Amino acid sequence: MKDFSREFEVNHVKLTCYPLTAAQRVHNYSRMACPYQQLLNIGLGLYIQQETDFSLLKEAIYEAYARQDAMRLRFLQDEKGNVYQYLVPTEDRDIQFCDFSNLNEEDAHNEMRRWTGIPFKRFHSPMNQVVMIRLPNGYNGIYTKMDHMTMDSSSLILFYQDVLQIYCAKRYGTEMPKPMQPYIQQLIKDLNYEANSSERQRDEAFWMEEIKKSEPMYTDFNGMGRLITQRRENHNPNQRSASIRFKSPIAAISTYQLEKEPSDCLMRFCEENQVPMVCLLLMGICTVLSKFNNNEKDVSIKSCVSRRGTLSEKRSGGTRIHFFPLRTIMESEITFLEGIHIMQKEQNCIFRHANYDPIEQMVRRVQYWNAPERTSYESLSLTYQPLTIREKDIKDAPEIPYKSYWYSNGVAAQPLYLTVMHRVEDNGLNFNFEYQKDAVTDYEMEYFYYYLCRVLFRGIENSERTIGEILEMI
Repeated sequence: MKDFSREFEVNHVKLTCYPLTAAQRVHNYSRMACPYQQLLNIGLGLYIQQETDFSLLKEAIYEAYARQDAMRLRFLQDEKGNVYQYLVPTEDRDIQFCDFSNLNEEDAHNEMRRWTGIPFKRFHSPMNQVVMIRLPNGYNGIYTKMDHMTMDSSSLILFYQDVLQIYCAKRYGTEMPKPMQPYIQQLIKDLNYEANSSERQRDEAFWMEEIKKSEPMYTDFNGMGRLITQRRENHNPNQRSASIRFKSPIAAISTYQLEKEPSDCLMRFCEENQVPMVCLLLMGICTVLSKFNNNEKDVSIKSCVSRRGTLSEKRSGGTRIHFFPLRTIMESEITFLEGIHIMQKEQNCIFRHANYDPIEQMVRRVQYWNAPERTSYESLSLTYQPLTIREKDIKDAPEIPYKSYWYSNGVAAQPLYLTVMHRVEDNGLNFNFEYQKDAVTDYEMEYFYYYLCRVLFRGIENSERTIGEILEMI
């Protein structure tokens, strides 16, 4: 296995550094294209309704820093502008404590939203911030801000689980969490894949075959107006892609909470029919996009793949998300369940070839179909995060009320990005819409969520209903 390390001398210290992976390059590209440097910030808070021993919590945080290498990741830039990464051996920054117990709780969350909008210093600097928090109403916990080039939602949740299990081990004598995996070891595997390996060549061949099949059709979350307007402006009535770039990346997050009982109905349907939840969600989104675009059969969604199939990938931290188009062409006579199985088949194909560079796939597709520059065939992206922060395997720890919050950094790289996650309180589903304010209004987003729920529940109450029947019902 080839070693891609390179030594740099910084302040008379030699550092062993590595290039960025494809997943990191996606984020770095977005960062360079955006004037708002907080674009890559992820803010998350986990709060427990129990009196907390903050000295033990601080110890748990330090131990989690030591165990998860990506929490100690740094970046540097060479003389040509190339970005490299390296690890520092220890993290000994003081863990800040903030007491918000005398504030209105929403004011406390607004302050943490403000923190999330503050950019990190990019080079030779920590890429995360962890703060111990005391909230009103007896809730205590931690707020964490991460840079997306070092962490994704899976590794961030892994860090929270680690802190929680270490804290419980110290306070209640429960078992310590399982060991983490080395970040650099997994990084070298990824870099070897990218170095024109046979696996990469196989994946490239797959994606080129997918690209050549036929040109996809853009379906917008607000209907056909955007594509029709751009066809008129470009004097091309047959244009099938659309620009989704807007004047401003200023953004917010709106969260819609699906109650526990209907959430359980969706999960029970998936268990009984042996289909993944993500495929049910994709089927719902696909059907709504069809409805909003004159019952279009050819629908593409940008599906985010976490690429964490092995133990090393699951427990080495870092950022591993790749995004690829999931395209289906469904006739109205197909039943809802048949549609989910089609989604599952397409998703499985993507999983098998998901290590390929998603930016390269996107560029090749646009070039092959000679689409207008900076256009897309997908109007929104979906991530389904099956992990929960609450670790069910913590034995002997008391049952404690939890709550969690995602905090917006104030900007977004794409107009609409839906992340579906399980709540720590009751395992119900939260639909987190990150949206550019210039691209979509609160009303339009709520309208989309309303139709998504209608499709999902009309589908699961009778999975033999055809797509055409569901489109007529909603």
